[in-house]
Amino acid sequence: MPKPDHHIFICAQNRQPGHPRGSCAQKGCADVFNAFSKILIQKNLQNVALTQTGCLGPCQTGSNVLIYPGGTMYGSVEAEDAEKIIDQHIIDGKLYSDKLAPEEFW
Repeated sequence: MPKPDHHIFICAQNRQPGHPRGSCAQKGCADVFNAFSKILIQKNLQNVALTQTGCLGPCQTGSNVLIYPGGTMYGSVEAEDAEKIIDQHIIDGKLYSDKLAPEEFW
């Protein structure tokens, strides 16, 4: 794999049901990860690394996606958002404002 131009981190934190912070696993992070993986392959974006990670912090906005460089956090991400985020953020270099995590959380 060549050195990535972008690195996408997707929270895969899994807590027990009823935990006060909740978790991205309970909010569909597996589907989000699979959607990002599928789109990156379809678009042949070999310069983008994709990694599942533990808690990224703002559990109330999960499923959370963090993209570097820039440290941009997207919240409440669903599988159908993957292509829009990849197209706008990764390919066009513009933030996908519909899913940006609120400043008070990130």
